Amino acid sequence: MAAMEDFLLHTPNVTSLLITVVILLAFYLIYTKLVSERNYPPGPTPLPLFGNLLQLNRQPLHILSKKYGPVFTVHLGPKKTVVLAGYKTIKQALLNVDAFSDKEILPIISDLKLTHGIVFASGDSWREMRHFALTNLKEFGMGKTAIEEKIIEESECLIEVLEEKKGNTPFDALTFANSSVFTNQS
Repeated sequence: MAAMEDFLLHTPNVTSLLITVVILLAFYLIYTKLVSERNYPPGPTPLPLFGNLLQLNRQPLHILSKKYGPVFTVHLGPKKTVVLAGYKTIKQALLNVDAFSDKEILPIISDLKLTHGIVFASGDSWREMRHFALTNLKEFGMGKTAIEEKIIEESECLIEVLEEKKGNTPFDALTFANSSVFTNQS
C-alpha cells in the first residue's frame, strides 16, 4: 500500500514525459544513423515504425533511383531492403552469384519445412542444388540443338501413326505418345 501511495505522489508530469520521449527518440535516431546503417547504401530517411512505406506512395522507386543512384536502401516497415534499379546494375549484381545467394527465409517457409530445393533454398544449400540441377539438365541436352532434331523426328512419327488411324477405330493414343517420348537418345 505504501508503494502505491509513493507511486501516486510521484507521478510524472507532462514535461518529464516529453523529455523522456525526446531522449528516447534521439537515441533511436543516433542508433539508426551511426550503428545499423554502416554497410547499407544511401536512401530516404525512414520513420521509426513505418520506415519508408508512407513515402513510397508519393515517390515511386524509379524517382528514388534518380535521387540516390542505382543502388539504394528502402525500409519496408522495420525491414531494410536494398533496391537495384536499372538493367546494368541488375546484370552486374547477378554476375556475382555469391553475393546474392543468401536470401531471407520467411517464417511460413521454414514452418512448412520448404527450405530445401532450388526455389526456397538459401546459401550453400541453394548453390549445391543449383549445381546439381544445371549438371543434370546439361546431361539431358539443355543448351544443345541435337535433341531438337530428335524431337522433330519423333513428333513426325507420332503424326504419321495418328494419321494412319484416321479416327476410324478407337485406340489408346497414350501408348504412342509415351513411346515417342521414351526413345533412345544416344
